[in-house]
Amino acid sequence: MTARIYRPAKTAMQSGKGNTQQWRLDFDPEMPRSIDPMMGYTSSGDMKQQVRMRFDTLEEAVAYAKRNKIAYRVIEPKQPKRRVIAYADNFRYDRKQPWTH
Repeated sequence: MTARIYRPAKTAMQSGKGNTQQWRLDFDPEMPRSIDPMMGYTSSGDMKQQVRMRFDTLEEAVAYAKRNKIAYRVIEPKQPKRRVIAYADNFRYDRKQPWTH
């Protein structure tokens, strides 16, 4: 039984950073999913995949995993690269690309 501790990224439907500030603990699947032959549903007998725990800090999540003897791995969040640009840069005299129109 292993778990991963991570901070979820924002979805493509969000412009803000809602639901991305908390850390989440999810269990890794212990058995593969199977397809029901009659209906075609995908199912699994692993109930731990349904458990998602939220923590305010990484330290709380790690402490919980250690206290309950859960093997874990921490996935650090990737910070987006932000370019600082201004509208006035379009009209600079020392532009790297010439003005096309």
